Amino acid sequence: MACTSCSTSDGGAPKGCKNNGTCGTDSCNKLTVFDWLSNMSLPNGEAPFDCVEVRFKNGRKEFYRNTEKLTLSMGDIVATVASPGHDIGIVTLTGELVKIQMKKKGVNPNGTDIPKIYRKASQKDIDIWSAARDKEEPMKVRARELAIQHKLEMKISDIEFQGDGSKATFYYTANDRVDFRMLIKDFAKEFSTRVEMKQVGFRQEAARLGGIGSCGRELCCSTWLTDFRSVNTSAARYQQLSLNPQKLAGQCGKLKCCLNYELDTYMDALKHFPNFDTKLVTEKGDAICQKQDIFKGLMWFAYTNNFANWHVLKIEQVHEIIAENKLKNKVSSLEDYAIEVVAEPEKNFNNAMGQESLTRFDQPKAKKRPSKKRKPNAGATANVATAPAIAPNKPAAQNGNKKRPHNNNKNRGNANDKKPNPNTPNEPRKPIIITKNGDKK
Repeated sequence: MACTSCSTSDGGAPKGCKNNGTCGTDSCNKLTVFDWLSNMSLPNGEAPFDCVEVRFKNGRKEFYRNTEKLTLSMGDIVATVASPGHDIGIVTLTGELVKIQMKKKGVNPNGTDIPKIYRKASQKDIDIWSAARDKEEPMKVRARELAIQHKLEMKISDIEFQGDGSKATFYYTANDRVDFRMLIKDFAKEFSTRVEMKQVGFRQEAARLGGIGSCGRELCCSTWLTDFRSVNTSAARYQQLSLNPQKLAGQCGKLKCCLNYELDTYMDALKHFPNFDTKLVTEKGDAICQKQDIFKGLMWFAYTNNFANWHVLKIEQVHEIIAENKLKNKVSSLEDYAIEVVAEPEKNFNNAMGQESLTRFDQPKAKKRPSKKRKPNAGATANVATAPAIAPNKPAAQNGNKKRPHNNNKNRGNANDKKPNPNTPNEPRKPIIITKNGDKK
């Protein structure tokens, strides 16, 4: 329940590595056991159980005997027996609960083959252990490259260094048997360490690596599930799930373990149901079951000559019709036994802001069109062109800078002067001449 940054030696309560739910070094809460006996004292004259549970990388746990009578608590880093050398692990459980866990794993608490704990890890041991752990990720990348060069159909999923850095265990998955003798020689030459290859199943690989399932929670195999039972497609059929392999398969590529969780409940409910292939004989024709609701106790039947219309019957009524058919009697019709299904009222929501539209952010915003400037009319153009005729004594530049008065409709030009139609031929316009008296010619 603790890593190198959140371990404690007093009280058994972890401080927490403050890494927002994920351990800073290696998944603190993977396959943990809550010690509900930690606050209870042993009876007088009773010696504490001398075995402890130690966790290594990715939830691998082993049991060790505390022969040196060390004062250990959850989160302590200890040096244990390994072959060869020693290994470094974290104590995850002490006391009487270890005896229960050993019985679950099939380990004899009184056996003589249980390895022992050397000592509490010193700072030098922890530094060597941390340095070895830092080598694992780049080594895994290089090991996969070497496996590809040898054209071996295997996947190296994880590497675990021993605490003293003297040995590296390569975990791999493969569908068939793999001859990796040449690969081990390349590993030993490349990494200059002792190499051990260990094959694991696809479920064990997912349990070691961890991840988030389709339900949004951490994988069961990496948090609490320890035994992997076989899962069949019949479990999905009993629960009336779609036999879609993409939805039924987990991250390991196999069927999800959670298909077995509710299977017993469905099996108990199906005991009261007649067989799905049961055929009902009526005077209007034979009827076949199309659908059933296990927990509501309903079955949908349709005539063989009219599959479009379904009739809802309770399982008690279906058993009654089956009993009549066994006596070689035909019932009149399914309509006499069918129940009326009340349609649920539709829920109308006010979609004022368009929040129900999934594509509301995909539509581009309409661009604002630039405002068109008003073009000067023909009359004003004529006045500017004939400005010297009005004031011949003043220069043209001064006349152009002055603001002309708004003189009703005299300077606005003709209302009939419109833009030329592109379909009509262009005709030359006659120039407009304004005399001194203000008359147009």
